[in-house]
Amino acid sequence: MPVIVIGADSPNGAAVVDALLPRQGEVRVFVTDEGAARDLRGRGAKVAVGDVSDGSHVAGAALNAFCAVVMADAAADDRIRSFADDPAGVLDAWAEGISDAGVRRVIFVPGSEVRDPGLSLLSAAPEFAAVATSTGAPSVPEQVATLDDAICV
Repeated sequence: MPVIVIGADSPNGAAVVDALLPRQGEVRVFVTDEGAARDLRGRGAKVAVGDVSDGSHVAGAALNAFCAVVMADAAADDRIRSFADDPAGVLDAWAEGISDAGVRRVIFVPGSEVRDPGLSLLSAAPEFAAVATSTGAPSVPEQVATLDDAICV
């Protein structure tokens, strides 16, 4: 089933993509950086480039994906955002896009500045999971791969 990594050009994003690519199924990425787009495309991901704060861009890239992995660092770093003034606004845009695209599962990867997904992202899809970033927890890419493989209940 297709999975999209939103913010794959964030610090943990490329590692998450690397964990997902060897498995069966389509891996998509949504990035703002053209250089990262070329690199990820060369590694086998389907790439969409756009404004990370534009929910319609996210919706187009995520259309018919089963799972969306959201990298919170991409909501708060120094990239240009035309449609949101703060990380909460970016997360709201992602939630809108994910919902509009019909995504069934959201996997939230907390960032250094954004630890809370917010209510809109929590309710954007029927299933929601967050990875643990505490000491002793499995690696972020390992947790994402496990959560993406989980059977729907």
